[in-house]
Amino acid sequence: MSESADDDEWGEQTPDAVLHTGTEQLPDPEDVVLASGHDITPERLEQARRLLDEEGAAGVEKLLP
Repeated sequence: MSESADDDEWGEQTPDAVLHTGTEQLPDPEDVVLASGHDITPERLEQARRLLDEEGAAGVEKLLP
């Protein structure tokens, strides 16, 4: 069996190359929404864009545990 029980529950894993972390570049709005634990919607993407515009990468730190 090639899939673990976690794969069934969580779906496919996101490739590391798609995720952005650290200070080397500003996260994408999609990353901010996902870090907040919400589904991506147009409204949440706009909120994330505003957060990044106003606070930069520091805004993401508020969302992470």
